[in-house]
Amino acid sequence: MANDYFQFKQFLIRQDRCAMKVCTDSCVLGAYAEVSGARRILDIGAGTGLLSLMVAQRTLEACIDAVEIDQDASAQAEENIAQSPWANQVRLFPVSLQQFAQTSPVPYDVILSNPPFFQASLKSPDEAKNKAKHTQTLAFSEVTDFATRFLAPTGKLHILLPPHEARVFEREAQAAGFQTENILWLEATPGGKLLRGIFTYSWQASHVTEQTLPVREKDHQYTNAFRELLRDYYLIF
Repeated sequence: MANDYFQFKQFLIRQDRCAMKVCTDSCVLGAYAEVSGARRILDIGAGTGLLSLMVAQRTLEACIDAVEIDQDASAQAEENIAQSPWANQVRLFPVSLQQFAQTSPVPYDVILSNPPFFQASLKSPDEAKNKAKHTQTLAFSEVTDFATRFLAPTGKLHILLPPHEARVFEREAQAAGFQTENILWLEATPGGKLLRGIFTYSWQASHVTEQTLPVREKDHQYTNAFRELLRDYYLIF
């Protein structure tokens, strides 16, 4: 069972009321996504507020908006944000992305998301988990439609998904006019199972850079690359 909280070096994430807990792949996205120079950042499906706070730690000048539809998760994210060093930098919107789009937000330099991805699998009795994991409340096309309207001309869209779903989303993104700029595959171990893919999209990409990041060595120790990426966040590093 996951702990009710996760302590990072500079902030605390409480998660007892959230269906989706702090996990390794989301932490990688928060540490990896290129946000340097960004003035406006959007976190779609904020959950506990993890991604918003991770990028806030790296972008002290950016205004970060976080959208979360689940009532319990949004309330907990708001508490996590309020108790962090960046309470004045992050704004939480407890609405759906569709409702948020109706507010006509100013274009974003960075949009990042770990969106729901189960499209045809069995549902859980837990409705909060269904919202977090299943595309019933947020289809891939709705994410790309929003990005076509509100991603700045030089902006970047970072999406974290399992390998198969990442390719499905890529087709949606390219159909909407985005170009794949970078792919980071998370591996369990060097050359091992692919766990997740972080795809970066932009309006104009000349070529695709593809990399892999193994999380652990064969002896189960964290790899040096993983340690270096999460060094500013994990207490154990």
